[in-house]
Amino acid sequence: MKTIMARTSHEPSSSSSSSSSSKIPFQRIRRGSDGDRMVGDEEAKKKASSAAEAAVSRLRSVLTAAIPGRWNRPVLTGTLFGHRRGHVNLAFQVDARSCPAVLIELATPTSTLVREMASGLARIALECERKEEKTTPRAGLLEEPMWRAYCNGRKCGYAVRRECGPADWKVLRALEPVSMGAGVLPGDDPDGDIMYMRARFERVVGSKDSEAFYMINPDGNTGPELSVYLLRV
Repeated sequence: MKTIMARTSHEPSSSSSSSSSSKIPFQRIRRGSDGDRMVGDEEAKKKASSAAEAAVSRLRSVLTAAIPGRWNRPVLTGTLFGHRRGHVNLAFQVDARSCPAVLIELATPTSTLVREMASGLARIALECERKEEKTTPRAGLLEEPMWRAYCNGRKCGYAVRRECGPADWKVLRALEPVSMGAGVLPGDDPDGDIMYMRARFERVVGSKDSEAFYMINPDGNTGPELSVYLLRV
């Protein structure tokens, strides 16, 4: 009986020791799991922070490259002129006294273009064929001799590039004091008076096959009243 009691009295001590010894590794495992989780969270935060810094750096570089380009774009003097019932001419000059960089005659009557611009916005698109480059390099876009012309999405015949003749020079010289504005010049020939509009245009070169001229509004409106697009298609 004593032997049984002795054995029984030792059983709790052995069970407590085994339970205590079994709890120690479990506690260590739990501590190890929490530590790994904390390390993982810190690594995730570092990765997210580095990704955000990289995104901000890319945004800054894009803005730094875009802003100077926006203000360094060339600004030209653009003049629309023509007889009321005749074809409209479009000339772009570096300044009011220089020879036009390009002079284009559109098949659109001057009065028709005036009505389009009176509606609010006018978009002139000039398209020419892209030719394969063989032995000679492709001519500059402003040197193309002929385009298909569109005004606000509607086809309006063709447009041709031509040299500035005496009659054109007479109009441009008469408009030298005019920086921007619209009006009528008295005509000496039977075709009648000459209507004109002059403004500053921002030239944007997209590629060797695309250019655009955007009218700069002096009154600070958001959109230009007239835009001219030249495209090789």
